Amino acid sequence: MNILLLGSGGREHALAWKMAASPLVERLYCAPGNAGIAQEAECVALDPADHDAVIAFCNDKDIGLVVVGPEAPLCAGIIDDLEAAGIKAFGPTKAAAQLEGSKGFTKDICRANNIPTAAYGRFAAAAPAKEYIRKMGAPIVVKADGLAAGKGVVVAETVAQAEAAIDMMFEGGLGAAGAEVVIEEFLQGEEASFFALCDGITAIPLASAQDHKRAFDGDQGPNTGGMGAYSPAPVMTPDMTKRTMTEIIEPTLRAMTSMGTSYKGVLFAGLMITRDGPKLIEYNVRFGDPETQVLMLRLMSDLVPALMAARDGVLKSFDLRWYDDAALTVVMAAEGYPGDYKKGSVIEGLDDAASVEGVQIFHAGTKGDGGRILANGGRVLNVCAIGRSVAEAQRQAYAAVDRIRWPDGFCRRDIGRRAIEREQN
Repeated sequence: MNILLLGSGGREHALAWKMAASPLVERLYCAPGNAGIAQEAECVALDPADHDAVIAFCNDKDIGLVVVGPEAPLCAGIIDDLEAAGIKAFGPTKAAAQLEGSKGFTKDICRANNIPTAAYGRFAAAAPAKEYIRKMGAPIVVKADGLAAGKGVVVAETVAQAEAAIDMMFEGGLGAAGAEVVIEEFLQGEEASFFALCDGITAIPLASAQDHKRAFDGDQGPNTGGMGAYSPAPVMTPDMTKRTMTEIIEPTLRAMTSMGTSYKGVLFAGLMITRDGPKLIEYNVRFGDPETQVLMLRLMSDLVPALMAARDGVLKSFDLRWYDDAALTVVMAAEGYPGDYKKGSVIEGLDDAASVEGVQIFHAGTKGDGGRILANGGRVLNVCAIGRSVAEAQRQAYAAVDRIRWPDGFCRRDIGRRAIEREQN
């Protein structure tokens, strides 16, 4: 069949790379894509926000499945529009995508269904929000209710920082996303990224991962979209995986179905593994970035039938196989990210870097310019490697990073540190 993938980042390059290897795929298109994705798929100048144009393209090219990468089109209802036009699509409906589109929606589901999460309050005005903060004390977490492109969460060390975050959000600093806020207790523990493929009734767990949110080594600096990741996450033991499914994922699916908004697609749970077990930090309604990059390297099974089974509601008898090897990705970002950065700098040495054993390079923010590759985003490259251990994967990934000539880029040098410390003890 012909498949259309929507998106342009490293997550989409990893998905395109995996789907391109499927014998079920005749033609693979990506809109809008990037310079790396162009090696796996035919990139087309379509705006995923223009649903009518996407539908017209699908009809013209006889698209058998649309796979949606980023959250914004999902929250805007692109799945509803595609399915209404008779086009099969992988992802949740607009109503189900509220699990990411509204933090308050998700927290209320957790409260109503005894799903373990941080204690919280929801506020639509600054004064009661600040009163709640003063009552609870710091550290405390302030979240914009809506989609804020990864910038809507402030972990405040002091009451003053939390109140400043409230002012920023209610004064329009995040646009409509900050019209309502959720204030949460600060959870102690170790974070993990957990993914489950869902068909409305059944959920099957994918491999676990752990990402690195802070910009600089030692978890210093501002929060980012993610500076690297590895899989598997040692903290996600078989017992912890089972508890996450029975205490968090499965009750969420049941709750969504009972509300008449059954959830189909991939459900990405950001978890805090506490002394009491797993607690939900937040849901995302799509594959994570950069976690997808390491998951696709470890996935032995064909991805396309799994996506079709989720969409068709037949995951119950489905099974996915994974390589035992560890995978790790290092994000190379433009100097200045996550703040202001320049576009258009030249990146060289990619072929040399890709020749390192076990290495796969996914493009996150690049564009082609004749024979050159130019930086075209904040997060620009995902240098990935697979190895028998996280330590081996890390060595290979950084060996490849060191062959890339890009003076205007930077990366963290400690991706995988926690897992490697565990391996050595």
